[in-house]
Amino acid sequence: MLHHLLALEKIWVSFPGFGWKFKINNIAFEIAGIRFYWYGILIALAVLLCLILGMKQARKYSMTPDLVTDYCLLCFPLAFIGARLYYVFCEWNTYYVKGDIGKTLSNITNVREGGLAIYGGVLGAALAIFLMSKIRKIPVSIVMDFAIVYIPLGQAIGRWGNFFNQEAFGTTTNLPWGMKSAQIGRYLSLHCPNLDSDMPVHPTFFYESVGTLIIFFLLLVIRKKSKRPWTTTACYCIFYGIIRFFIEGLRTDSLYIAGTNLRTSQVLSLVLIVLGFLVISLGHIYDWEKKPLPEKFIKADEKMLREAKRRKEQKLRDYEDGEDIEDRVERLSKSSFEIDEENSEDEESDSEDDGSSDDEASDADAEQDSDDSSEETEEETDDRDEEEK
Repeated sequence: MLHHLLALEKIWVSFPGFGWKFKINNIAFEIAGIRFYWYGILIALAVLLCLILGMKQARKYSMTPDLVTDYCLLCFPLAFIGARLYYVFCEWNTYYVKGDIGKTLSNITNVREGGLAIYGGVLGAALAIFLMSKIRKIPVSIVMDFAIVYIPLGQAIGRWGNFFNQEAFGTTTNLPWGMKSAQIGRYLSLHCPNLDSDMPVHPTFFYESVGTLIIFFLLLVIRKKSKRPWTTTACYCIFYGIIRFFIEGLRTDSLYIAGTNLRTSQVLSLVLIVLGFLVISLGHIYDWEKKPLPEKFIKADEKMLREAKRRKEQKLRDYEDGEDIEDRVERLSKSSFEIDEENSEDEESDSEDDGSSDDEASDADAEQDSDDSSEETEEETDDRDEEEK
């Protein structure tokens, strides 16, 4: 209950090294008693942006916009479920109530108090892509190499939800960009008594946001230039594994493998790094080749484009048929007026060119006349000299 009350308060966040101070609220707005949190809004915006970019770039990379939509309809719910189950599994003692299955299930499904893990979300989305590819009989590598590019972009945007919730921060630091807030101080006092709760902490959410944004731009280049399947996916595993391994070492809210001092995300990061290098090595050794998208999906997309063009042309004809005579005359006159203006501009430019050429010709003629007159003058003087002699 205390955690929920703290989540609803407005928080002053300061960056003492820069002299900055901000007042934030994790609730963006409220409608009819329903609160809309910045964390959820940012995730929704990230999903929407990734979907739009994916649909715009689909045809460049052996995909179609319809396929992108189909995959997203399965990826989003499975990614959310995966993120929740991963967190619950790592914090099972917090959610499990012995002898009360109903209460346990209630705790698991209560996501309004937080408890999502990005690694679980990525695994859930990967499972969705695998299942959909098997159902549609599409090479999994095509979809994974295309879709994995947008994962770090979504992470970069979503991480700012941690800032509004004042969570996912690191240990104390003397660096100028260290941040402080009352909520951070209370958390350190309760969970990290060995740390000074009055000191600033590492804004690890910001570190990961910047790091994943860099990964996004790197993957855009790799996806464009890669010649073998799984290369883009493997590079994501390597890049994000490295970044997350070091950032996780700074965090104060890490999940641990039961009975050990090993941070779950660090272990998984190492697994991803090794897996990424292994996939790239196998691709080079066995010279893997990219498989094309089945022809039926390309033909279906081309048919859809032709149908869309036909509907557009029909809509234009219907509009013209429904126009009043006066409206049509006005529209045609405007279009002809625009054409006349363009023609007049072209004529002016041509006339200027002609005028300049005429001037050049007249100058040449004048020079020729002057040369001729000078020649005539010389001949006359020669004749007079002969007569005098």
